[in-house]
Amino acid sequence: MAGSGSSMTYSILICIIVLSLQQMYRAKLASSELFTIFGGFTSSLIFLSLLTFIGNLQETYGQKTGWGAVILAECFALVAASTVHRVCISTCFLFSMVLLYEVNKLSLRMVAPKIESKIRKH
Repeated sequence: MAGSGSSMTYSILICIIVLSLQQMYRAKLASSELFTIFGGFTSSLIFLSLLTFIGNLQETYGQKTGWGAVILAECFALVAASTVHRVCISTCFLFSMVLLYEVNKLSLRMVAPKIESKIRKH
């Protein structure tokens, strides 16, 4: 399992790469409806990687990650989506909320066994 330092590095690299590719191909992403939806999806990947980066950064400093990290990552992703097309903003928001729901489910599944094992020890 990757530590928070390597995960933080990989997530910021993915964020920079996806953002760079999105800006390089923004004319193509704005050219049709399907590409516009794909532009919103790529912006939601920026949201996910930036959320991972912020969460790992806060974990490194011993802080608890909360809604502030989600709002900051979402605002950044929405601004990135707005540089491509207006419709990318709404599709980015929808895709990001689905990704956030799935990350929350995954997080609860990973944390629940640890809590149960602590309860059984006492």
